[in-house]
Amino acid sequence: MPRAPLVLVPPSEGKSAGGTRRRTHDTFADLLASPRDDVRRALQSELSSRDRDAWGRLLGAKGELLDRVLMANAAASCDEGPWLPAWRRFTGVVWTYLDPATLSPAERSRVLVPSGLLGLSRGSDPVPDFRLGMKASLSGLGTLSTYWRPHVTTALTAISKGRPVVDFLPNEHAAALGPEIVTSPMFVRVRFLSADGVSAAGHDAKAVKGVAIRVVLREGLDALRSLDFAGWRTREDDGGYAIVAPRESQRDVFLAQRGS
Repeated sequence: MPRAPLVLVPPSEGKSAGGTRRRTHDTFADLLASPRDDVRRALQSELSSRDRDAWGRLLGAKGELLDRVLMANAAASCDEGPWLPAWRRFTGVVWTYLDPATLSPAERSRVLVPSGLLGLSRGSDPVPDFRLGMKASLSGLGTLSTYWRPHVTTALTAISKGRPVVDFLPNEHAAALGPEIVTSPMFVRVRFLSADGVSAAGHDAKAVKGVAIRVVLREGLDALRSLDFAGWRTREDDGGYAIVAPRESQRDVFLAQRGS
């Protein structure tokens, strides 16, 4: 019987605030300790040198949100927490439709989240409140996806050990995966396409992405072939899968299902 797949899921800009000061087990604490320290030090330096407007442009935040983000990043750069498991921290559309609170602990542990701050985390690992994308560039490190690539690749290789790895990442986060991962026969990429079946789907894909991730975690990779969500359909695609958006005639059904 094939081993249950690991699933690569992007973090979300939306996050739950707060958490506990007690940090629970972190799968990659030892393996990624040094590069995480480097990122935290670089973030501390940037927080003291960039002005507020520059941070707003970098993080895509302003006003009260920027105030909160800067405070959270300052705490995260000092490794102070507070901590929540990743499945509780992230609150964006993908995570809402994934609905991790109703998954089993074993299923949540097979979620793997690349991030600009931590490199790689399990869904059950402790994560601080932060906002730092893989596209961000920090002095001394450069673009974080490039900086993290060898470290994330090593960590993912160590944990997968021949297990299928299913990629639901946008390009920003997929850029942190090295060729040893993406060329492996155990690597499966899932793309989300617009109704023409060619161009990338937009924001609407986030909901079906959450549903598709849930299907893979609960039912296995083969279940993607029969995914049924408001007209989205699946086809095999260059060794992976493409999930294609419904046509305009089905859009109202999709939007209604998103709002339910």
